Amino acid sequence: MTQACHRKCVPPHYKESELSKGECVCLDRCVAKYLEVHERMGKKLTELSLQDEELLKRMQQGSGTA
Repeated sequence: MTQACHRKCVPPHYKESELSKGECVCLDRCVAKYLEVHERMGKKLTELSLQDEELLKRMQQGSGTA
């Protein structure tokens, strides 16, 4: 994330020692997007894991009664 956002928002040749306002805004938005995607992926993976556990339980119950 750090490298990707830096490449996207900060030019390779520095003109000043401090980031410009535009660069700061770009970095903030870039990091926010990464964090949002990370959160979404975590929720989806948790959901899929719970579905897998439920399916496994059902399969074990089905084979235990046969």
